[in-house]
Amino acid sequence: MSLVHDLATLTIQDAIRGLDIRAFSTVELVAATLARIEVTEPAIHAYVTVLEQQAREEAIAADRLRATERRTRPLLGIPLGVKDLFDVVGTQTLCNAPQRRNVPVATVDAPAVASLRRDGGIVVGKTVTQEYAAGVVSDPARNPWDTDRVPGGSSGGSAAAVAIGSALGALGSDTGGSIRTPAAVTGTVGLKPTYGRLSAKGVYPLAPGLDTVGPIARSVADAVILYLSLADRPAEIDRVPELLAPFGPEGLEGVRIGVLGGFFAENVQPDVLASFAEAVGVLRQLDAEIVETTWDEAAHARGIGALLNRIESGAIHYDHLRVEADLLRPDPRGRFEAGELLPAITYLRARRAREVARDRIATLFRDQRLDLVVAPTVAATAPRADDLRVEFPDGIEGIGTALTRFTMPWNATGQPVISVPSGADRDGMPIGIAFVGRPDDELGISRVAAQYERATQWFQTNASVSVE
Repeated sequence: MSLVHDLATLTIQDAIRGLDIRAFSTVELVAATLARIEVTEPAIHAYVTVLEQQAREEAIAADRLRATERRTRPLLGIPLGVKDLFDVVGTQTLCNAPQRRNVPVATVDAPAVASLRRDGGIVVGKTVTQEYAAGVVSDPARNPWDTDRVPGGSSGGSAAAVAIGSALGALGSDTGGSIRTPAAVTGTVGLKPTYGRLSAKGVYPLAPGLDTVGPIARSVADAVILYLSLADRPAEIDRVPELLAPFGPEGLEGVRIGVLGGFFAENVQPDVLASFAEAVGVLRQLDAEIVETTWDEAAHARGIGALLNRIESGAIHYDHLRVEADLLRPDPRGRFEAGELLPAITYLRARRAREVARDRIATLFRDQRLDLVVAPTVAATAPRADDLRVEFPDGIEGIGTALTRFTMPWNATGQPVISVPSGADRDGMPIGIAFVGRPDDELGISRVAAQYERATQWFQTNASVSVE
């Protein structure tokens, strides 16, 4: 594909290259992104606010800078979306919550936003989140692969924007799966870094003991580029091809991968199971050493994450349950009220149990000499927006449980996880595979995921909604 065929569908990596060789200008790139927003928003509703004038002005400034000096900022001119939990100067942080309709505009960018801007990124708008990030629907945003379906959540607007081409990359946050779930069901790449490694300051909290900031992008390389910016490591961005290089001639020589069964194989949609089995076959073909294993504490870790989430979010929203509580939608209100009812001893026990879960997964990695483990990102594909239930072989579950069963254990342990597209179900809806590593091994799991991505080419640069 020519670099100028459709600028809105470029990867960040190709956009950087195209700008560097003057194949197109930042003004043209931003104009293409804004045009894509205009055409797709009536169907997708990915954005709360589009910063059109600001983005165009920053694009002009970026081109002037390129004309006068060599590029010194690695993301110079790249159009990005930001989840509407993050403070962005001059905009309200609404959190999709009617209770926040009158909050003042932010006067300081959240550090994550400031990092992307420092490296030259251009914020084209703020994307839809679930109300207070408490869920996996992200209404009114819709899934670009089928606009009758949800894009997941709570970073659903960010994932939908990346999938349809109305942003080249986007910021999300993840408390129980809110980066990885929307990435999996929209055919994008979502990276949840190690808990606590990136600043969550200036991001409206859901559960501070779990909240994690991270990128959603179209490829593994793009996710790593954004991660390095967020981690204040911009000098490494130009080295991303080297950082993601194959391990040997076949791709994964010497890499020992644990394939998680047990909990991660129970009550899963058949198409998701089939996609995962095929993905493991690809990893074998790439010469990885495959170890079939189970993590016996996975279900407990999921429960620990759920408890911590409920209790901490109940505390965060104590005042919201007493002032204009009628403005809260039923689902988040129920979650917050339930969190308030749980006693302090439950919270303390959950925190202690979290440490045990961390120790047990670390023991699994050590005893079986694993470099990483893999599992389906979520157990199902995106359900319909008018029927928030998911059908499994063993029954029907509500969307919240169905789309977070496999993600929440990793919030409890705090490990880095990257979700990468691994196929589609019989209706053409995307499926994801999760690569899970030791703490602080974001680049290690991304390097493995990049070999899988190269071998399969499941990732797409745009989704199936017509933009004619």
